[in-house]
Amino acid sequence: MGRKVKYTYEEKLKACKEYLSGENSAAEIARKLQMGKNGERTVRYWIKQYQANGPEILQETKTNKRYTKEFKFQVVEEYLSGSGSLSDLLAKYRIRSTRQIRQWISKYNSYEELKDYDPHPEVYMTKRKKTTLEERQEIVQYCLDHNKDYKGTASKYDCSYAQVYQWVCNYEARGTEGLADNRGKRKKEEELTDLEKAQRRIKQLEYQLLLKERENELLKKVDEFERRWLAEHQKPDGSH
Repeated sequence: MGRKVKYTYEEKLKACKEYLSGENSAAEIARKLQMGKNGERTVRYWIKQYQANGPEILQETKTNKRYTKEFKFQVVEEYLSGSGSLSDLLAKYRIRSTRQIRQWISKYNSYEELKDYDPHPEVYMTKRKKTTLEERQEIVQYCLDHNKDYKGTASKYDCSYAQVYQWVCNYEARGTEGLADNRGKRKKEEELTDLEKAQRRIKQLEYQLLLKERENELLKKVDEFERRWLAEHQKPDGSH
């Protein structure tokens, strides 16, 4: 079994103190902690964070940090202008991973918009909320109006991320009918709106087309089978 990937606050703090006191080098600390080929770099990262922000930066956080698009732009601009390396920016702004900065730089260079990031971890754990059709329509419309911000929508309407995602998918696939709770029931024809009637008719036609395509495929296979049978059983004089 391999060594655990995460390290405790005490291990990180001890590593920083050992290095800064001259007791051990970063490479020696990494070997002692069985950190693998990138261990020395990780130790140096802890040290730089520790020197810039104090020991509390070494503690694990249970939630992701919030980053505004203005903040991301500022970090990217500093890096591209040569004002700081990735490790310098990590320490300066208390960012926990160079991967985040690299992603921002990649999006910036690809002319993609740097968006606000405001995590709502609670929306993944929220219990499913009972809603009416009208409420689901409102929620879906809000989500679509806000560039499919599933997390933000779930947080605003106090429902789960999974619910919002499923409702949007159902709406895009089947329209308003996709938002109806059809467990054990189906709307009568007279209860449908004109749009719902058209959508249902389209579904019926699509199903009929699918059946027709399968029927044609079956007939082709039957014809092919008959041709092969005749070719195999036909006598030299042309009789069977």
